[in-house]
Amino acid sequence: MFREMRRGKQALTEAEAKEILYGGTSGILALSGDDDYPYALPISYVYDGDRIYFHCAKTGHKIDAIKRNDKASFCVIAQDKISPEEYTTHYQSVIVFGRISIMEDQVQKLFAIRKLAEKYVPHDTKERRDGMINKEWDALTMLEMKIEHITGKEARELKILRNK
Repeated sequence: MFREMRRGKQALTEAEAKEILYGGTSGILALSGDDDYPYALPISYVYDGDRIYFHCAKTGHKIDAIKRNDKASFCVIAQDKISPEEYTTHYQSVIVFGRISIMEDQVQKLFAIRKLAEKYVPHDTKERRDGMINKEWDALTMLEMKIEHITGKEARELKILRNK
């Protein structure tokens, strides 16, 4: 169903790809937008090992696109260092494919927003975090991406360095 990577020697292991997903702070979510134009947007996220969670407003282009077509891809770039002398870029990136949905279950929605808050404000108190969540709760929508396929890739030069 999903294509094999053309340059398989540059593939990251699943564990390496997941490490990038855990450590990343933002990525590009790609959806099928209006009039079948791709709609790709930068977005914060949290990965829990099985799913990726995002937060957003209750209405807008993203919500409309998801309601029309739940298939999505999400890309996280862990490294992007230009090497002018080599005419190349030393990069690591991960692309996730899956289906995205609007979370309706309030318990699961709370779980997801707490995970997101803990990732981005790890040293906050539980009381303050819950207060912020409660303040924004009515305007908050949580999205859940169920992962169907993960692929990670790195520059050939990085692969060579890591295997020495």
